[in-house]
Amino acid sequence: MRSNVAGNAYLQKIQHGVVSTLASLSLVGSSLVASETSFVPLFDGKTLTGWTLVGKKGTGYAVKDGLLVCPADGGGNLLTVKEYGNFVFRFEFRTEPGGNNGVGIRSPLTGDAAYQGMEIQILDTEYKGELKPTQYHGSIYDVIPAKRGFLKKAGEWNTEEITAKGRRIQVKLNGTLIVDANLDDVKDPEVLKKHPGLARTKGHVGFLGHGSLVEFRNISIKELP
Repeated sequence: MRSNVAGNAYLQKIQHGVVSTLASLSLVGSSLVASETSFVPLFDGKTLTGWTLVGKKGTGYAVKDGLLVCPADGGGNLLTVKEYGNFVFRFEFRTEPGGNNGVGIRSPLTGDAAYQGMEIQILDTEYKGELKPTQYHGSIYDVIPAKRGFLKKAGEWNTEEITAKGRRIQVKLNGTLIVDANLDDVKDPEVLKKHPGLARTKGHVGFLGHGSLVEFRNISIKELP
């Protein structure tokens, strides 16, 4: 009799543990789903609604086959109408050989976004110009160099995620963290003078075209506290 009671208690303990584990997994799953669904699409695949083009170059930007395209004869700064402070910005991109573009973050609508805001470099490995370490793909242009070796070859799709939270800027390329910077670590007075945008806490987000073919898709953003 005592054996049966002990056995029942043991079974109840196991059942309670299973229920608790399932409940925990459910909460984790719900949290992950909520995290993913909090991303807001910025591009509808059909129009440039929600974007504004500043300093148009050539043909500017176009929408083709559901992609946002900076043509080889186009460019300029295509920025969100809305401003963002802390956020996670996700997108996919592919370039032609030697393709050159950029991502403006916390940028104003006037002035050079790479200096008055910040530019995260988009640059194919086949680019022929002479480069400094802070000009390779993923770098905070002219300020913080990115880790190299994680960019796919021209013509293949890459996934990028840029996180701006307070003074920390992170860049993930194809799942690898290539920049993890605290802007407060930038002490050089010449750099700070040249890049007043490092002090900005809010601004527009978008693409900085430089007259080469670069295509984008699955563009979304999640605002952070």
